Amino acid sequence: MLYGILSLCWIPLAGFVSFLIILSAINKSIGVRRAYVKLLLRIFEYGRNSIESASNENLKNPNEKTAEDQNSQVELVNGLDAKESTTGAVLINRDAVLLPQPQELNHDKPNSIKKEEINFDFENCLDYVKAGVEAIIEDDVTSRFQAEELKNWNMLTRTNRHYEFISWKITLIWVVGFAVRYSILMPLRVFVCFVGVVFAVVSNAFVALVPYRFLRRPLADLCFKITFRLISSSLSAVITFHNKQYKPKSCGFCVANHTTPFDVAMLSTDCTFSLIGQRHGGFLGVLQRALARASPHIWFERGEAKDRHLVAERLKQHVSDPSNPPILIFPEGTCINNTSVMQFKKGSFEVGGVIYPVAIKYDPRFGDAFWNSSKYSMMQYLYMMMTSWAIVCDVWYLPPMYRQEGESAIDFANRVKGVIAKQGGLVDLVWDGQLKRMKPKKEWREIQQIEFANRLKSD
Repeated sequence: MLYGILSLCWIPLAGFVSFLIILSAINKSIGVRRAYVKLLLRIFEYGRNSIESASNENLKNPNEKTAEDQNSQVELVNGLDAKESTTGAVLINRDAVLLPQPQELNHDKPNSIKKEEINFDFENCLDYVKAGVEAIIEDDVTSRFQAEELKNWNMLTRTNRHYEFISWKITLIWVVGFAVRYSILMPLRVFVCFVGVVFAVVSNAFVALVPYRFLRRPLADLCFKITFRLISSSLSAVITFHNKQYKPKSCGFCVANHTTPFDVAMLSTDCTFSLIGQRHGGFLGVLQRALARASPHIWFERGEAKDRHLVAERLKQHVSDPSNPPILIFPEGTCINNTSVMQFKKGSFEVGGVIYPVAIKYDPRFGDAFWNSSKYSMMQYLYMMMTSWAIVCDVWYLPPMYRQEGESAIDFANRVKGVIAKQGGLVDLVWDGQLKRMKPKKEWREIQQIEFANRLKSD
């Protein structure tokens, strides 16, 4: 009897999942994921209102709470009402500090002071001290390699505040959400992702056997798109593309900001690319080897990737063939936490050819797409993505850009970076993203020291 009931439930469920997989493969939608996202937004809003109500009630009854509990409730309310900084974390509220220029450090009557006399006013140092303390607490670099703190709780426990225990209603919603994410969404997502990887291995192996290039190329493009559509579906991805008239169509370089390894999947659902990167093992390695069987991708060994001349030569060979798809490149070289764009490597801007800028912005309310590779392994990151609510992002195709006459590769890279940052609402930073893994160069420190010393000098 029980077996018969399970069989009756299993058949329609399998049919529904298969139907959704087919729709994802052909890039069609019946609106299930977007309706799911709208439902989540309503739940989040209800949770926010419930948290604020419970916090206000607790603050109105001070006799029932200890001093420590009251302080925590005040902190909670302030955290909900506080304005987000560029990283989302409310640490300090910086004012714009205009540091005095060297000529402004003199006293009101410079003519009465002898040139050999050294004058010192302690007040002149206060702005520097304040700016230095603020930089120590929250600098512009390290905060870009940490997960965003949300203004409103998204029913996940990946936060430093335990909102799920503030009231029984919130606790009930959180328990139901936990059960849905781990007992329904996660198994289905793992299954769809497995289907996508198997499809990539089998389909590309088959396409590689096709002897005619005019037939092999469109088949490889189709397999490429279907593979990443299935992988993005396994994350319940909702992707909105803007300005499709600027979508890369010919050989060149597609340049985008980098938040997660799934940036490739998000972009590849709509366009075919040649990928470039270091060879990996594990999950990424399986995909790399499968895709390389039928498409002109460029994979380097660790030692080869450090050889700039070898990389440049491989890129020139690729773009010299107009039949090759555009190369997808993330010039930052590492993942940044979806709040800013950091320094672009100049290599791809030296080769020549057209540059297709693309801006990607993720909605952190449904799940943190940022991969902190120095903290989480790839499998840990995949687990976090599979147990998040969804991946929601906007993608903007921007007008193609060309290197101007007399413009250096560095200036061209900075110009492209500025366009991407402006469109995506990201902070444009000059710092190298590799500071996540290494210390600042000695030359950089010396430049800052010289600038600081010049400001302290008086005429």
